[in-house]
Amino acid sequence: MAKGASSESGGGGGGGGGIYSVSVEPQDKKTGPPAAAMCQGASVGSKGEAVDSCKPTLALPPRERETWTRQMDFIMSCVGFAVGLGNVWRFPYLCYKNGGGVFLIPYTLIALLGGIPIFFLEISLGQFMKAGSITVWNIAPLFKGLGFASMVIVFYCNTYYIMVLAWGFYYLVKSFTATLPWATCGNPWNSPDASSNLTCDELSDKRSPVIEFWENKVLNISKGLEYPGAINWEVTLCLLSCWVLVYFCVWKGVKSAGKIVYFTATFPYVVLIILFIRGVMLPGAQDGIIYYLKPDWSKLASPQVWIDAGTQIFFSYAIGLGALTALGSYNRFNNNCYKDAIILALINSGTSFFSGFVVFSILGFMAAEQGVDISKVAESGPGLAFIAYPRAVTLMPVAPLWAALFFFMLLLLGLDSQFVGVEGFITGILDFFPSTHAFRFQREITVAIFCVICFFIELSMVTEGGMYVFQLFDYYSASGTTLLWQAFWECVVIAWIYGADRFMDDIACMIGYRPFPWMKWCWMVVTPLICLGIFLFNIAYYKPLIYNNSYVYPWWGEAIGWGFALSSMLCVPLFALYKFIRAKGTLAEVRLPPPHYKEQKGGMQVLGLNLYAWLGETLSCSRLTQPSILSG
Repeated sequence: MAKGASSESGGGGGGGGGIYSVSVEPQDKKTGPPAAAMCQGASVGSKGEAVDSCKPTLALPPRERETWTRQMDFIMSCVGFAVGLGNVWRFPYLCYKNGGGVFLIPYTLIALLGGIPIFFLEISLGQFMKAGSITVWNIAPLFKGLGFASMVIVFYCNTYYIMVLAWGFYYLVKSFTATLPWATCGNPWNSPDASSNLTCDELSDKRSPVIEFWENKVLNISKGLEYPGAINWEVTLCLLSCWVLVYFCVWKGVKSAGKIVYFTATFPYVVLIILFIRGVMLPGAQDGIIYYLKPDWSKLASPQVWIDAGTQIFFSYAIGLGALTALGSYNRFNNNCYKDAIILALINSGTSFFSGFVVFSILGFMAAEQGVDISKVAESGPGLAFIAYPRAVTLMPVAPLWAALFFFMLLLLGLDSQFVGVEGFITGILDFFPSTHAFRFQREITVAIFCVICFFIELSMVTEGGMYVFQLFDYYSASGTTLLWQAFWECVVIAWIYGADRFMDDIACMIGYRPFPWMKWCWMVVTPLICLGIFLFNIAYYKPLIYNNSYVYPWWGEAIGWGFALSSMLCVPLFALYKFIRAKGTLAEVRLPPPHYKEQKGGMQVLGLNLYAWLGETLSCSRLTQPSILSG
């Protein structure tokens, strides 16, 4: 039986007074604990230690669910998922753009007060409820739309994110040549204006072969979204290969994925260290690193700096996608998810910071070789991966080796993020259709169907107009706006509907002690305010999507983008309205808290609050805000 503790008042912070809990069944190594195991906690000492053991109040039948073979499987999977391309190609650019080392101040503050609390909330919620991103919100049925919203967002992410892997795979294959194809002119895709030796004076009227390889060969980009053009079959083959890799990583579940991620999550660090050692030995590297960290204190007064810091935290921590909840659901019930969340957050932010040294040492060398300011070569996103770095390696000895290392690292960084994201989606689907459901699918078939659907959608991104489609998905479907909206409601529901103190007691039942109170106060007040503030700034400072600082999307393209964003954001209010309309009883009954009574059942005295939740699908008021164990 797990150990735990309760608050002195016994009430939930903000919502759902009293302690709601279900006993922990003896854990089977194969199936794990019950679907939702909750307990009446014991008192807490002055230092937060557990003084007494959890006392079971209601026994639920155990639910079959596989668990990680080792807890390190979970750690590595979270590292692989959360530490991805954004840590390498987005954070360093944002740091340089927003005042260098000064950017670390808003970044660290928002990480401590916003990112880490929600990161911990999602993992612990999955571990506690033993369910994926939809079913886990049976904890507050009125807000089950949060689960559907996260499924929509992660579906979009899985759809477009793998395109970066396909491009990286294409570059990796092209790196195995004596001369890199983007290092020379005279190729069929080069224009007469291409020049392989650009200086500052030539930048205005010559085009780099690196840019032409990217735009004319890889993308074969058209004039706009309204000109889709033909499919690039070479990139399509790379895309298909990536989906085959992803399928065989996740088709057997966490038992197999947990082994693969040991390589895909750790080897990129080996490559980063190698690139760092090589980078700092290059001429101009020191100037690049100084440029990366040089503080500009005036930037702290700019709202955009704080918006960028908050948005980057939510991107890099992979918050609001439901995948962290799915990963946590495969933990053993008494796993110390509190410690895991802190360690994972430190690894994530540390990787971002270290990547900046790698990137800017190479950009400093590149600027020195071309005789230009670093601001002329600093790029973010695909521009860094497929233009700036390929151009830098052409200036190094043994260029194909460094190109192959970089793109192999890029492939692995994206691969584990992709297949863990797919795992999160598949877990949500399979949990939503339990084994007794008429539409229950075998896991292998479900994964195959999902991969095929995504592949056919992505065919629109390997056309001549595909980059414009990719940018629409990237800018709107999993934007800071949608993730902040999701994170805001997650905090509100747990802290004020379910009850922050109640959830802290549930965590204590799992790990044996209550987390520090700052976590509870972040869920209740600080984190929602941060999310809401950055969300409103995002709306107020909204800028329409422009590709490459030149192409303005047509109105209907922007409408499609907002359709992507609203398709997830509207899940929360629309599902709440749906549940409210279907709830039995009068409006007054729906708003009343559940009655407190006692009933003798099976020789065990059951608190009325617990029994009320157990009968949540049949008693009217519980249908909306009280935890529902029976519903799928």
